[in-house]
Amino acid sequence: MALVVAQEVPTSSIMAVPHGPAGVGEARHRMRKDLRSSGVPDPVIDDAVLILSELLSNAYRHGRPLPRENGAAGGSGPEDGGGIRAAWRVDERGRLTVEVTDGGGPTRPVPATPSVTARGGRGLNIISALSQDWGVRDASGEVTVWAALSARAGFATRVEPVPELAFPELDGLL
Repeated sequence: MALVVAQEVPTSSIMAVPHGPAGVGEARHRMRKDLRSSGVPDPVIDDAVLILSELLSNAYRHGRPLPRENGAAGGSGPEDGGGIRAAWRVDERGRLTVEVTDGGGPTRPVPATPSVTARGGRGLNIISALSQDWGVRDASGEVTVWAALSARAGFATRVEPVPELAFPELDGLL
């Protein structure tokens, strides 16, 4: 009789995303499908999808499109549909890394301190809060912003209500 041991298989995916908001939904859908089929827990997938959304949004707002020869969809500029490269992978240690590469921009990605009423500027702060680590990697004509988190995180632990904070109308629901 043979002993079979279940083993997590590392997964990775790379996709070209149009430079603009149109491709963000498709990228989120594909990431969710890929990670779910790899057995990544839903709470981790939710965080990873939010990270991907923020990175893609920052890339099309602040970065230039990649030239077509760099693996992006479209041509080399916004007028001819240049693109962004999105990638994610789960390694053998259970670390999930999400990366988005664009053609760079006038400034380096850094967390902002937006006012309470600001409409944006919170993306890298959200990424920092959700990930274990994140950073920026520069290459010739490219900037990659990446974030890493554990793909093995489990579900939240149920917390029993504290008697002095109990709400009688909710007792039947717990």
